[in-house]
Amino acid sequence: MFARNDGADSHLGEPRKPRRSIDGERLIAVFTQLVEPIGQSLPSSSEVVLHDVSLLPNSIVAIYGDVTGRRVGDPATDLLLEKVSDASGDNAVGYVSTLPDGRNIRSSTMIIRDVSGLAVAALCINTDLSLWTSVQGVVDMMLGNATAPTGVDAQPPPHPHPRGNRATHESPEVFARNVDELAAHLIHGAVDKVGVPVDLMHKRHKIEVVRDLKARGMFLLRDAVDMIAASLGVTRFTIYNYLNEIGDDGDPRSESVGHGASGFGGKK
Repeated sequence: MFARNDGADSHLGEPRKPRRSIDGERLIAVFTQLVEPIGQSLPSSSEVVLHDVSLLPNSIVAIYGDVTGRRVGDPATDLLLEKVSDASGDNAVGYVSTLPDGRNIRSSTMIIRDVSGLAVAALCINTDLSLWTSVQGVVDMMLGNATAPTGVDAQPPPHPHPRGNRATHESPEVFARNVDELAAHLIHGAVDKVGVPVDLMHKRHKIEVVRDLKARGMFLLRDAVDMIAASLGVTRFTIYNYLNEIGDDGDPRSESVGHGASGFGGKK
């Protein structure tokens, strides 16, 4: 199970894990009681999910409905990790994601903060669009638009991506069923973004991977440092060094440019 970080590694640059405040305890209790009535007030094609940030990565503490197939104790999504790791992260409302079986869902992720502004929970609503697109197809046919797409292949209307300007074909959220699957997705995405195979990466490439993973909330996962180190072929202490180079501003280039082989030159 996930172990909270009480500062043992914080001096090495690893982000501190979230902890639940007294006000957070109250908010979790209140929203846990609200999950079922909110779910009952929505169409049966919707699910309501409550995450306890202090339990990351296995953060689901209450769920009503069955759209994504998840249960209490299942992990957060990659989008939620990113929102929690960004202290100024806004709510993401009404974005469209695609499940592994091809279904489109419309989702909202709302961060719940305590009186100090600390993220303590997330309330998420996911609605399966399959039924609605099928109904839309029938309506369009009745109105004479017989070529209207139906079922899971129907495309929902465009909506702002919760992560900003990303490729339109990219699903904005991944609903992993376990932590290993979530971690593999995050690491693969960060490596792919750099665009260089790991065995050909130089230090600057690996720092960019770590920088991207930090922004994605990867370090909120248990054993994140070890998993990243294994994927990049370096030691865990090298990952800590990369985090220290990145610093709070997340930009390693300010400290590395101009150092030649000791900075960007050689592999590490």
